[in-house]
Amino acid sequence: MGASGDLERGGGDLSRPRAERSGGPGRTWSRAARWAVPMGPALFLLLAFFAGPILWTVWASLTDAALTGARAARTDFVGVANFERLLTDVRFRDATILTALFLIGSVFGQTVLGLVLALLTRARHGAVRAAVGAIVVGAWVVPEVVAGFVWYAFLEREGTLNAVLGFLGAGEQNWLFTAPLLAVILANVWKGTAFSMMTYSAGLSEVPDDLEEAARVDGASPFQVLWHVVLPLLRRTLATTLLLITLQTVQVFTLIFVMTSGGPGARSTTLPLLMYQEALRMGDLGYGTAIALALLVVAGLFSIVYVRMLGKEERR
Repeated sequence: MGASGDLERGGGDLSRPRAERSGGPGRTWSRAARWAVPMGPALFLLLAFFAGPILWTVWASLTDAALTGARAARTDFVGVANFERLLTDVRFRDATILTALFLIGSVFGQTVLGLVLALLTRARHGAVRAAVGAIVVGAWVVPEVVAGFVWYAFLEREGTLNAVLGFLGAGEQNWLFTAPLLAVILANVWKGTAFSMMTYSAGLSEVPDDLEEAARVDGASPFQVLWHVVLPLLRRTLATTLLLITLQTVQVFTLIFVMTSGGPGARSTTLPLLMYQEALRMGDLGYGTAIALALLVVAGLFSIVYVRMLGKEERR
């Protein structure tokens, strides 16, 4: 009787499907459903508004698509012909060089100026810090088109800068003609410094005061304290800020378009402007999207480099 009872009780367990006893596929699918149902709309939007345009760009770059003419009515697949054209296009080469110079100047300027402002306002009275922050952040929140007009009015031949120089007895200069790339770099640094200043200020607030005080007691100069104590503790903040500034700078279009339209000639035509000129002005969508894809690859490479830098910092 005891054996029979045990068998009946065991039989109840044995009669259940193995998947239920082990919590196998059935439970796994249940967990997946609980995760997928609330995430479904977000994933759909991500695919629709992020992956969708990228896939369309890849497809269009492999065709001879155009805005007008016969190619607009009938688009043919051309393979890598647009990318072969990129390798031999002098305008693309020059735009790539100008983009690199614009990127280096802007990132360096925003990084250094933002760090200097964060350090200067760190030990200042709250009112002074708030005033400086309001001025710098004010430039950041101004729309790019407005910032472009402001700097155009400041640097043009009859602008504010030449008026001041004329009052001081100096000669006039057409800054947007003689140094167009430098002009747009200065404007972009002015516009974007607030972001780096805020991130560095947040990072500096996490630096322990006792470490700096100990270094000063040991006879370290202010520069040595900054170099050997403060900056090493800001490595992660620096890497994150550099990544975000780079990704923002590589896609700047409106500011340059308003100030110089890529001119004079093509002396301030960066890759975003060249993409616009080819795709929308010339109507060559296939070649324009090939330029856009090249720009996307460049941004992706920068992202990979910075993410690896962040990974190394986390492992330390």
